[in-house]
Amino acid sequence: MQQNTVRHEPARRGEQPFREDDPEGHHSRGNIPGGDASQQSAQQGGARQVLADQDPVDRVLVLSDADRAALDAQAGRGLLLALAAQGAMGLAAAVIAGVVGGAAAGWSALAGAGAYFIPNALFALRLAVSVRTGKASPFTFLSGELIKLFATALLLWLLSRVAQDSLVWPAVLLGLILTLKGYLLLLMFRKLS
Repeated sequence: MQQNTVRHEPARRGEQPFREDDPEGHHSRGNIPGGDASQQSAQQGGARQVLADQDPVDRVLVLSDADRAALDAQAGRGLLLALAAQGAMGLAAAVIAGVVGGAAAGWSALAGAGAYFIPNALFALRLAVSVRTGKASPFTFLSGELIKLFATALLLWLLSRVAQDSLVWPAVLLGLILTLKGYLLLLMFRKLS
């Protein structure tokens, strides 16, 4: 834990000296020697003091077990909400495509939505398990994200090979895009934190 220290320096030539007995505080930050944005001024007992440079990197946030559990629970709820929103948007895309373009378009939109939703759900499950076991790290996130992207591309490629005769590509893209933008549903209902 870093302590606040007070630094008193002599005034530079042409600058007004810093006076603790100045109740009005007539000096400006620019007149404080070394007074840049990383310094803070504090009022203690009527005397003005300049705090020493504090590097925000040196500050350590200590969480209690209850705080950590609350953050983990909030992250889990956020993951579930995002998945639910993406699933709802994928189903909405399938319904819209089915009504506008027929059954083949509806199934195509559902396949496009699934090509993103399935890898994303597996990625969210992996993140949730990592957080619960305490093994979450930036590497876990980045590697999972890469696997998810490659799996989505692979599923779309498989769709193009297996069902190319019955696939309606505009509907596939509609399902994929609406599922990708599932967070807009959360924004609309102000559930995104």
